[in-house]
Amino acid sequence: MKSLHISSLVAILSLAGTGSALAHADLASADPAAGATVKTAPTAISITFTEEVEPKFSTIEVLDAKGKHFDDGKAQTAPDNAKLLSVGVKPLAPGTYKVIWHATAADDSHKTKGNYTFIVQP
Repeated sequence: MKSLHISSLVAILSLAGTGSALAHADLASADPAAGATVKTAPTAISITFTEEVEPKFSTIEVLDAKGKHFDDGKAQTAPDNAKLLSVGVKPLAPGTYKVIWHATAADDSHKTKGNYTFIVQP
């Protein structure tokens, strides 16, 4: 019986150490923010994730209401912050834009995705 308790304790402790290995790169904040109405059209979309992301396998797309792409190039992480992914955007007219992101965590290669909208209204 004592060995069963020890085995259980060892199993619980080994699972407790895997928390960082199971971390996912989820959206922490964005600029422009999800649901925001901005007066000045942004020249880039920046997303900060909860974990460092691998830029080769992470993307940000920006689409207008008709589905036309306005992202301008490949998303890149900031030189000093691998949690910050950004992409330039072509000039945005007033309207609603959808941001679609896919992130691959640098630590465990786990993939996450999401989307949000923002409005440009001068």
